[in-house]
Amino acid sequence: MKYDNEELEILEAIENNKVEKVPFDNQTIKAVASNTLEYFSKKKQISINMKQSDLDFIKQRANDIGISYQNIIQALVHNYANGKLKLQL
Repeated sequence: MKYDNEELEILEAIENNKVEKVPFDNQTIKAVASNTLEYFSKKKQISINMKQSDLDFIKQRANDIGISYQNIIQALVHNYANGKLKLQL
């Protein structure tokens, strides 16, 4: 298994008993968690150009399954961004 530099530093610190303890601050952890959740749920409005025929097709499919076409486009982009969908050109 290959490790990056940060991982190697952590392993070395553990092996040499040089792990630095930090005080546990529950409020800070809660604040960071809250900010992280807020960031990942935040949406940004964008504008894109696409073929009218593609948009019509997506709108029809969305209508068939009872959701908005924006949700389909959002799901496609999300799945691509998370590696669940591969782009083939």
